[in-house]
Amino acid sequence: MANRTHVVFKANDRSYFAILKKEIHQLAVAAGFNEKKIGELDIVVSEVVSNLVKHAGGGEIWVAIQQVDGVEVLELISVDNGPGMTDVNRMMNDGVSTRNTLGHGLGSIKRLSDFLQVYSMKDWGTVMLIRFYKTPKPAFAKPLKAEVRSVVLPKPGEMECGDGAFHKNSSSYLKLLIGDGLGHGVEAAKAVVKAGEAFLQCASSDVVEILREMNVAVKKTRGLVGTVAVYDWKLGKWQICGVGNISSRFIGNGTARNNMPYNGIIGLNVPRSLNPQFMNHENGQVLVMASDGLKSKLDILKYPGIWRYDLSVLCAVLIKDFGRFTDDSSVLACKINI
Repeated sequence: MANRTHVVFKANDRSYFAILKKEIHQLAVAAGFNEKKIGELDIVVSEVVSNLVKHAGGGEIWVAIQQVDGVEVLELISVDNGPGMTDVNRMMNDGVSTRNTLGHGLGSIKRLSDFLQVYSMKDWGTVMLIRFYKTPKPAFAKPLKAEVRSVVLPKPGEMECGDGAFHKNSSSYLKLLIGDGLGHGVEAAKAVVKAGEAFLQCASSDVVEILREMNVAVKKTRGLVGTVAVYDWKLGKWQICGVGNISSRFIGNGTARNNMPYNGIIGLNVPRSLNPQFMNHENGQVLVMASDGLKSKLDILKYPGIWRYDLSVLCAVLIKDFGRFTDDSSVLACKINI
């Protein structure tokens, strides 16, 4: 029951904290997590909220049920614009505190969660990625050939999100889609969900054919913009094509190459002639795709050490710094591990 979007919880006002904790608790119950795991989650949420207030002056927690490397997880992403930490590893130790507290916060989070990564810079803030596995992850599971992560957030104040990120992997191809329904709210969400269904059902591995099938499927909606990328496992090559304002960038070895989408709207006026861009895969290369809920000039190379982290951290960092927050926001990142 993976969620299409993350739910955004504000952690600025103490009077809202009890409701925040209760709603995250209920998400875990609805997803079928066991009582022990939910109890640990409750403690972690309390610690995260406490840290946001004490050390960062407040922030946000983004929550979703996700499929990560074949395992269902509850994912928490804590985001703040506080003073940051210069030595994250030291702050993980019990008894270390910058505010004369007991200093058990990060240590407790590390012990109780199944996965924890913290990206922080002085005078920039902190992004904390926490995951709870619904079932134990195999101790010696082989790393998957592709790491695909996404963070999709609704426009502030909206219950429905018009952005969507989808992927489909087989022995022959890895297919990616990021879509942005026109406007926001319920009708935009209908458009992107319909496009996602067509994308997942399409048997073709040709990006242009996939876009054409999506175009037919969403004719009765308000339409969307979107970009499709397909990786051929045998040839080691990408093909990518987009219609409308989606930013797509291949980043590797200190360089970046952008994909230029066509003008138009899927479902309304897709150009008659569409030609994909082809690119050979390079070791360490990451494909980053983002909707126009983020500013177009994403300076990804300014984050030291970011490539050592899970790609969900990268997605969250980019929304934190480049999100407009006047529309839905989405980032999809993919790394091929061969």
